[in-house]
Amino acid sequence: MLASAPTTRAAFLINDAGAIVTWNQGCEDLFGIGAADIANHAAQSLLTEASGASFARHLASLNGACEPLAIDVELAAADGAVRQAEVTLAPQQGPDGAATACVAMFTLQRHSSEGELISSMPLHSIINVLPGTFYVLREDSTFALWNRTLETVTGFSTEKMHTAHAGDMFDLTERAMIAGKVRQVFERGEQVFIEANLLDKDGKGTPYLLTGARIECKGTHYLCGMGLDISVRHQQEQQLRLRERALHAASNGIVITRCSGRDNPIEYVNPAFERITGYRLDEAIGRDSRFMAAPGMDSEARLLLRRAIDERREVNVTFRNQRKDGVLFWNDLTITPVADEKGRITHFIGVINDITALKQRTALLEHEVHHDALTGLANRTLLWDRLDQAIHMAQRNKTLVATVLMDLNGFKKINDTLGHEAGDEVLTVVANRLLSSVRDSDTVARLSGDEFVLVLVNQPSLRFTLRMVERLRSCMSRPVVFGPHQIAVGAAIGVSVYPHDGATAFELVRAADVAMYHAKATRQNEVHFFSQEMKSTSEAKHRFEDGMRAAVDRNELFLVFQPKISLRTGHISGFEAFLRWNHPEKGVLLPPSFLPDAEENGMIVPFGNVVLQHTCAFLQRLGKAGFGQLPVSINVSQREYARGRYVDQVADTLARFGIAPSSLDVEVREEGLVTNHLRGAEMLAQLSELGVLRSVDAFGNGLSDLNYLQKLPLSHVKLAKVAVHQICAETHCGIIAKSLIDIGHNMNLTVIAECVETRAQMNFLKSNNCDAMQGIYYKEPLSADAAEQLLRACAAA
Repeated sequence: MLASAPTTRAAFLINDAGAIVTWNQGCEDLFGIGAADIANHAAQSLLTEASGASFARHLASLNGACEPLAIDVELAAADGAVRQAEVTLAPQQGPDGAATACVAMFTLQRHSSEGELISSMPLHSIINVLPGTFYVLREDSTFALWNRTLETVTGFSTEKMHTAHAGDMFDLTERAMIAGKVRQVFERGEQVFIEANLLDKDGKGTPYLLTGARIECKGTHYLCGMGLDISVRHQQEQQLRLRERALHAASNGIVITRCSGRDNPIEYVNPAFERITGYRLDEAIGRDSRFMAAPGMDSEARLLLRRAIDERREVNVTFRNQRKDGVLFWNDLTITPVADEKGRITHFIGVINDITALKQRTALLEHEVHHDALTGLANRTLLWDRLDQAIHMAQRNKTLVATVLMDLNGFKKINDTLGHEAGDEVLTVVANRLLSSVRDSDTVARLSGDEFVLVLVNQPSLRFTLRMVERLRSCMSRPVVFGPHQIAVGAAIGVSVYPHDGATAFELVRAADVAMYHAKATRQNEVHFFSQEMKSTSEAKHRFEDGMRAAVDRNELFLVFQPKISLRTGHISGFEAFLRWNHPEKGVLLPPSFLPDAEENGMIVPFGNVVLQHTCAFLQRLGKAGFGQLPVSINVSQREYARGRYVDQVADTLARFGIAPSSLDVEVREEGLVTNHLRGAEMLAQLSELGVLRSVDAFGNGLSDLNYLQKLPLSHVKLAKVAVHQICAETHCGIIAKSLIDIGHNMNLTVIAECVETRAQMNFLKSNNCDAMQGIYYKEPLSADAAEQLLRACAAA
């Protein structure tokens, strides 16, 4: 029977075979068995069958171990009673380190409380389950005790821990700090806390929060402490610091407000907020963001913002705020609600984007898109919009809308004689005068070039409109001063009125355009209101233009060829191609009846292409007939070569028909060259490089710029018709023709007279060394067949 008195000093020695060798008094008191009676008995005979098996397994596991092991067991009494106890097994080793025996110490579990039970647990069983490291240091920083976690973290083995120094577990840069903290504990008895990186065997550090406090055991001081892995906390802190740096570095202003009812006081602003608004953090904290609102502005956007905040939802709005200095700025604001872990909205984050510069650029771009760059007037796009609005307003108010189209007189001559700077000055002055002559509600637009359109709204009567138009014409009567020049400015003015002359913007502008062309035809500064008779004339003009387009598609255009005669040999030296139009209703039309319109509407370009194609076909025909040495000249409009790539077109066509470039002579009029000096000179130079002949047509028809002409790469000049027709029987006449012939020869050019109609003209030209002539005196223009027959007849004579 087990003794009833509690004991904590019952111990016995077990040999390596598991038999009891010695037995102290505590065991005799606990079990009631003398030492002599128990010697050589198996230790597990003192236990129940289940505890005996567990005891044997733990005893076997201690082979080679150094650390004691505590296990719970059940003691078996002779009368069958079972008592709970704790046995601590302490392995014993010989000098060679081999296991020789084991000391077993029994303690009955007879605690009065749960606290006593837990406090009686062995220290090793507690420290090894701690989530962090546990250590007891001596004053020399070596380890007296530690747990398995410390071995795991550092990678130190149990043997190495016996000789390890605490400083070995830290980087060189941290060892001095660690040593200082250890001295602080031992010398002053202070508790210390420190963050440092525990190194593993590979030198990789893990951040730990380490603690230390001084304890005393039998007069000796130790440092007892623990360490917690703070890697996750470090990562979180780094993320927080990164987010804080991002908030500080953000170019957009960021404001965080607390959600607390009607007002939402500011808790944080970043530096960009301070820069944008001018308010420092301490000036903004605790105030609702509405203190920056611009009074009386953007109420609609602010209402949207207020609703979103009340409804705790995200919103983006744009409105104007006031900086600290009172200057307004455009604020593109995005508000986002922030919820806590329970889903309750506690804060709002606002992102402020100062878009003042963007707004200004947008306004500037919108102005540029809708206004003329030179004059600042409305452009074509804005004109249509304003005219549409005026029509809708007139429909509601039962009023009239007048559309005034104005085309300046002689504007091209201003550019040609005084330069484009003078032309720009005229346009700018006219624009300002027109603006000052109308009301703010009216629109003045520059349609194109020297054309202006005015939209006069809310016209109560035609008489009122007429007075306004007269005021416009009056403002145009004053000359424009440009340097020393007084430039006379006049304009042809056409007027249409809604709803009499059109129901849409397009119809009104077209009607005003028709009226303006009728005014222009009078060659006076007159005002013409649109009428139905004008409409009929305009429609006829449009039908004629449509007929031109159809003429190209239906092959109604054809060429005739007038021979050129050498005044030295009397032989045919070439031909000039003339265009004819076989109109389906009007018969064959000569160039003066349709080419001016073609120049105006742009059909001269496709007409010129037809001339080039047919001329090359005629040259190809002459070549096959044996007359390939005769060049054929064609007339080219300034509008054709001003478009660019004209010489490329000529080269491609010559190559396609297999024609030598020297067989083609391109004639350009002098006034076309003067209009655009650079373009004309460039085109002639390219033709010269290609090998095509180059002529100036109607030489002497006006004031010639001889200095310019002598710089051009020309091969021929053609005397103007007016110079040739001044030649008559009287000896004193023809001096202009003679002078032009001499000028041409002085420039080393071949001189050809055109439109020769009489023998006297021919004889004068021949006697004054003119090189060649053409005209009805010799031959009318011939068809291709007739021209070939003429050449054959001349060759046979």
